[in-house]
Amino acid sequence: MKKVALITGASSGIGKELAIIHAEHGGDLVLIARRLEKLERLKAQLESDHGISVHLIVKDLTKHEAPKEIVDELNEHGIIVDYLINNAGFGGLGLFHERDWEDDQAMIQLNVMALTELTRRILPGMVDRNSGRILNVSSTAGIVPGPLQAVYYATKAFVNSFSNAIAEELHDTKITVTALLPGATETEFAETSGMDKTSLFDRNVASARIVAEAGYDGMMIGKLDVIAGISTFQKFQLLISPIMPKKLVLTQIRKLQEVKK
Repeated sequence: MKKVALITGASSGIGKELAIIHAEHGGDLVLIARRLEKLERLKAQLESDHGISVHLIVKDLTKHEAPKEIVDELNEHGIIVDYLINNAGFGGLGLFHERDWEDDQAMIQLNVMALTELTRRILPGMVDRNSGRILNVSSTAGIVPGPLQAVYYATKAFVNSFSNAIAEELHDTKITVTALLPGATETEFAETSGMDKTSLFDRNVASARIVAEAGYDGMMIGKLDVIAGISTFQKFQLLISPIMPKKLVLTQIRKLQEVKK
């Protein structure tokens, strides 16, 4: 029986690659994004290439009512979600006290609230069936604080903590929860957040396909965390950051995120 994966932010980047990978495995899809044209092209491609079924939901997850509306539509069509992939998210560069509050509020709504509410609304069905997988696309940004992206880094710290916590709550079930922590990746994120003008995106930028493959494979074997798209040395730096002087870590991160002159 085909497994149904629901993927948010599926029209481009890591979300699109995750959709392609799941289709390559013969699974059906529910794809969610704001841009209908891109979703329709992806649906046509995947159904033609892989003989699967793709259900589209056009929704802006920065709106607080969106998660409930999505689940209502799933119920209306009798769609049972086997894999929940919370991929949608965005960032934004700048000093916290100078950034537009509405932008940061929308970021929190999407990166934290929508992810959490979708999980809360879909997880009980998985528990009833004692079957399911959840992949929350977070970021290596969630491991450390992020000067000049204070809210974005904080939202990803929430995703990491939340994912690990509910994974343990579900330890005696057949449901797994995986957090995917990419480094700098070739997606629209860099341009929309302004990070494309910083040193962080000058080096070792991973392809969305490589990151998506790592995340999907990690989800399928039930790993807690998957750090993807960074070098072994960068991974080492991240893992030892909690024991390094915090002021030094903060200074290094700020410099990486300063706009190049």
